[in-house]
Amino acid sequence: VNIPASTNGRALVSVENGSKVIASYWVETKNGTNTFEFTTTREMVPNAYVNTTLLQPHAQTKNDLPIRLYGVVPINVTDPSTKLSPEINMASVLEPESEVSVVVSEANGTPMTYTIAVVDEGLLDITRFQTPNPWNTFFARQALGVKTWDVYEDVIGAFDGDLSRLLALGGDGSGAKPAKVKANRFKPVVVHLGPFQLQKGEKATHRFTMPNYVGSVRTMVIAGRDGAYGKTEIATPVRKPLMVLGTMPRVVGPGEKIKLPVNVFVLDPAIKDVEVSVKGNALLKIGNNAKRSIRFDEIGDQIIDFEFEVAEALGVGKVEITAKSGRETATFEVEVQVRNPNPMVTDVSEVVLQAGENWTESFEQMGMTGTNEMSLELSVIPPINLGKRLAYLMRYPHGCIEQTTSAIFPQLFLGDITELSAQEQLKIQKNVSGGVIQIQKFQTALGGFAYWPGQSDDNDWGTNYGGHFLLEAKDKGYFIPSKLLQQWTKYQRKRARSWSRYSGYNDDVVQAYRLYTLAKAQAPELGAMNRLREDKTLSLAAKWRLAGAYALVGRTQVAKEMINDLPLESVKKTNYYYYGSRLRDNAMILETLGLLGMQKEGLTLLRSVAKALSEDRWMSTQTTAYGLLSVIKFVGGDDMSDGLEASYQINKAATQQLNTAKPIVLVNAQVKGIEKTAFKVENEGKGVLFVRVLRRGQPLAGQEKASANGLKLSVTYTDRSGNVIDPAALSQGTDFFAEVSVYNSGTKGVYKDLALSQIFPSGWEILNDRLNELPGAVAKDNYDYRDIRDDRVYTYFDLRPSEQKKFKVALNATYAGQYYLPTVKVEAMYDDTVGARTTGQWVNVKRDN
Repeated sequence: VNIPASTNGRALVSVENGSKVIASYWVETKNGTNTFEFTTTREMVPNAYVNTTLLQPHAQTKNDLPIRLYGVVPINVTDPSTKLSPEINMASVLEPESEVSVVVSEANGTPMTYTIAVVDEGLLDITRFQTPNPWNTFFARQALGVKTWDVYEDVIGAFDGDLSRLLALGGDGSGAKPAKVKANRFKPVVVHLGPFQLQKGEKATHRFTMPNYVGSVRTMVIAGRDGAYGKTEIATPVRKPLMVLGTMPRVVGPGEKIKLPVNVFVLDPAIKDVEVSVKGNALLKIGNNAKRSIRFDEIGDQIIDFEFEVAEALGVGKVEITAKSGRETATFEVEVQVRNPNPMVTDVSEVVLQAGENWTESFEQMGMTGTNEMSLELSVIPPINLGKRLAYLMRYPHGCIEQTTSAIFPQLFLGDITELSAQEQLKIQKNVSGGVIQIQKFQTALGGFAYWPGQSDDNDWGTNYGGHFLLEAKDKGYFIPSKLLQQWTKYQRKRARSWSRYSGYNDDVVQAYRLYTLAKAQAPELGAMNRLREDKTLSLAAKWRLAGAYALVGRTQVAKEMINDLPLESVKKTNYYYYGSRLRDNAMILETLGLLGMQKEGLTLLRSVAKALSEDRWMSTQTTAYGLLSVIKFVGGDDMSDGLEASYQINKAATQQLNTAKPIVLVNAQVKGIEKTAFKVENEGKGVLFVRVLRRGQPLAGQEKASANGLKLSVTYTDRSGNVIDPAALSQGTDFFAEVSVYNSGTKGVYKDLALSQIFPSGWEILNDRLNELPGAVAKDNYDYRDIRDDRVYTYFDLRPSEQKKFKVALNATYAGQYYLPTVKVEAMYDDTVGARTTGQWVNVKRDN
């Protein structure tokens, strides 16, 4: 600010906008000069000006003085000692299956500690991965604040201090190699080296062998040292003068014929003649044409086909491709999973042995090679078909909240009735722990459980059932996230208090079950229990379930008074909307009798439930699981037998002696490579011994039959323009739709929880309309949930009387060859009298020359 030369003193400088003073500063001249400077960090606004007021010792004058404004540029100040500058020196082009050298140094010779990562760029691009920059993270500007962490739940796991749930069950067995190996279709380059120490001024060389890979990799170095950080990266192509690549379908089926396209790349003009050969393993058989020669007149690529036939067995098919030209050789391996799309078929043979009797029988394998399973079941209690029923639950293809829970619920109590090996215990622990993780995906914002993952509406029965399982699993020592149970309990209590008989389909059995689970969770709603108890119109199933709730809270006398005059067996099933059946309700009654210690009174019902389970008839997942659960808990909780004494021999193996207090023994027979399996059993106990042999297997393709019960099912295939096409003969690359029409004839009212299963040929690929936004696909509101997998699509929906729904799946005829199109099936998941299916057929995908 320049002021008159005659002025010598102090000045009040203010920045004003109109009559408003934005900022004021006192300054004074020095050494008699006529210029003084001041600095303000206040932002100037439009129409603002600077006014100075000069103060003399005896007088004050106000002058408008000329001003000079200086622009201020903010400067980021960086301590150079906090930055490292790592450098990478490597070849500009890398070759597959060759040694790679990576030289690491620091630009200023500073010592550092570092790690190296070499990763396929395609893999990084999927998630838009950026090379980590630790300097930006550790020196980021942060707003002033306070952060707190509460790790109590992570350390303890529950508020009751039960340390048994501190560690996940299973130990280091979780890292064991799985029994059934899956095909590894994609083998990306992922190399991690380090950490390493680099001394001052040094360079370090690191070597590794590049896998058989063609593409581009990113080499990343992350460095640190005493509060200093740095990173660098470099992208490098991976190629060689001669390269080869083969592609296969996601999966293939037995008996199918595949044309394997092999792409040969030549990047050196000196390479002219190339010999290509292929070799498959036992599952993929190639004909006589295993070698072919091609010629290149210039740099480029060519595609040739080799035809394979899939053997009638399951496993991982492997093909090795080799291309040679002079001294140049290129190889490529590709894997494919050989699967049987047909459902598993089970056969049960049984015999009853009195004390001292023995039995010998031989059985042929069931189904195609590789799918065969056989087991022996011995029991001194009425047989419950344990092996078959458990296998059905664990292999059920659909996965709503009820089915997910049913698959793992009975497994909690298997150890109570049968001896389990260490491997079987580990498998059950893995299944139950995985089930807990799956159930978390169903929880809604309110705390209940939806019927399908991601839905926002709570399912009343599923919420009760899933919560019941979590509580029982917690009692068995499994880790259950406390937040999961807290939100569920809060939801259950709110619903219990607001329940009304007239609230839609929410009947009294659901409320009674809800109160039962709250009592199990040690959070009983006694007021709601008493109100429901006073209801004179309670159903039989609701009364028994409510009595169970009173038993859990310690009011056994009240529970026994409630059931004193009640029949010990249900005569009708619960509301269909809650997946009920007469057997399921009887199983719940049996569970209550066990809670009340009324084993003698429950023997007749036990035999009835066990007999139903042992019969060769269809049961829903809900009925199967609760039937098994009730019998296992009823028998396992009390000494219902004198134990099991017997001996058995399988084929020519040594005779095994059994002497156990458990009432059931399950033995898995080794059937691999054996046409017939012989069993010999002797009852060495004093009571009756029930013997069962279970055979399981998947039949070969082409053995399905069309059927229709209560539903009409039709399947048509159309091109993108809506024209009907024949799926038996398609040109490679054709985009088309599979359209399924399902019609409810109206004879049985509304069909709930229908499941449409479509498994497609190996040579067809599913085009996911959610990602590709394909025109013509059916809107989401046409179904409740859809599960899209590699080779199949499951669609779930309801259907009113006389209603027709159509579902489309976008497909592409991708791989040339001959493939099997399995049956299309629709079924009511909780009513086996409703369903329809088509027959399967062979289809061809041809390459247009």
